[in-house]
Amino acid sequence: MNVKLLTYTPDPERTVACAAKLCYAAADIDTVYQGLTPEKTEAFVKMLGEIGHESPIEHASFTFGVEGVSRSLLAQLTRHRIASFSVQSQRYVKESLFDFVLPPEIANIPQAKEEFLQAMREDAAHYERLTALLQEKHESRLAAQGMGEKEARRKAEKMAIEDARFVLPNACATKLICTMNARELLHFFSHRCCRRAQWEIRALATQMLAQVKAVAPSLFCQAGPPCLRGACPEGKMSCGQTAAVRKEFSRL
Repeated sequence: MNVKLLTYTPDPERTVACAAKLCYAAADIDTVYQGLTPEKTEAFVKMLGEIGHESPIEHASFTFGVEGVSRSLLAQLTRHRIASFSVQSQRYVKESLFDFVLPPEIANIPQAKEEFLQAMREDAAHYERLTALLQEKHESRLAAQGMGEKEARRKAEKMAIEDARFVLPNACATKLICTMNARELLHFFSHRCCRRAQWEIRALATQMLAQVKAVAPSLFCQAGPPCLRGACPEGKMSCGQTAAVRKEFSRL
């Protein structure tokens, strides 16, 4: 997994403090940034967290590049709908000898690992055969319609992989760019940094949190699973390891 914070709102905490100041002080657009020292900026951001006024936090956004994650993770990630996603298309990008994500629990059992690797080899072989069969059909049809050989081959391949991709597994690796505002990120971290989250998306969320904390420490000082801020809300489903979780996230 490779996660990189590509870009973000310049001076994100001051931008959030600016929005908060406009709500609570007699300021106008031309003067709203005046007097927002680092200390006052931090105080505004802290106040928003204390009183639960979260809309000003939406004015800061963060864009990540992510690669080496599975299509299974993608299905979970896109459930966070207040976000923007651009994903490398299996419809337009051929997946010959595709990369895949090997779950650690499978990797730790030699027989299970070999079974998994064999399944990946078989899926790759099915994908290649389906692509070849479909491409041959489409290429012949397009040539019969008078299309040039080179153009027919190019177009036929695109048509072929559009349907051949249906045989690809959830483990197939993908690449994406994702943008969330700070409020949605806090919600995302609350759910996906929890130990009850699936291991792959938890790893992604934890890396994302570490990177945004480096550029906006006040905004994300309490970000992470709910047990960092109080009692675990999971009831009987709790992992029961609050102390360990708090220690883990204190190092970020």
